[in-house]
Amino acid sequence: MAVVDAVVKLGGDVLAAPALGVVAAEIARALAAGRRLIVVHGGGPQSTELGRRLGIEPHLVGGRRITDAATLDVLKMAVAGRLNVDLVAALRAAGAPAVGLSGSSGLVRAHRRPPRAVSGSEGAAVDFGLVGDVDGFDLALLEALDCAGRLPVLACLGAADDGQVLNINADVVASQLATAVGSGALVACTAVGGVRRDKDDPASRIPRLTVAEAREAIRSGAVQGGMIPKLEEAFVPLAAGVGAVHIVAPADIAAALDTPGSAGTLLVP
Repeated sequence: MAVVDAVVKLGGDVLAAPALGVVAAEIARALAAGRRLIVVHGGGPQSTELGRRLGIEPHLVGGRRITDAATLDVLKMAVAGRLNVDLVAALRAAGAPAVGLSGSSGLVRAHRRPPRAVSGSEGAAVDFGLVGDVDGFDLALLEALDCAGRLPVLACLGAADDGQVLNINADVVASQLATAVGSGALVACTAVGGVRRDKDDPASRIPRLTVAEAREAIRSGAVQGGMIPKLEEAFVPLAAGVGAVHIVAPADIAAALDTPGSAGTLLVP
């Protein structure tokens, strides 16, 4: 597949108004500047909210969701359903030729994750249930969409060879897809807009981190919660040759690509 300028990963925290409109406008702006993009999105907050309305409480370890059958049904409704539909509609309204896709349609090939220890599990192996690890992507389909001038917008579900749909963290999908398509950068867009020394203080934003510095921030506890898996997954594409990972706010997507390091946090090898 021809090289993609950036894979843009959108967290659920930026998929509601007013942030959704800002995200759509920024992606359209980047496309108008000639950038070749693929969008991957999650939907954790919306899935948690819908699950609670249905009487299903979330269970997370180290910022990662344990997925039973009922939780997977919630993710299908929230992530591959409403969120993908609304995001594509917003992008098209902003002038971006978006096409909505679910990774479970064969775009994301996966297998069920075996139990393993993760940050936050205190060394214990965790069975995450119907959660997948990526085996590969349908790059031919993505290439066809790119050649047709379309913007792929991918909901982060996957499917095993036996047809079992699997929940896959959007950071995992985005980081591995960035590697697979030879992307120049990965842009992770969150409401927080970067890594902070104090998660509650926007002024404590860290403009630039090397992988070694990011690992130390995790080890020391300076980075906590959901930012840990975001950083850990960002190490993968950097090690595989992706040039940079930008962690940015919705209004800074295009600026981060135009002037790396000018907004959010720039993560480099």
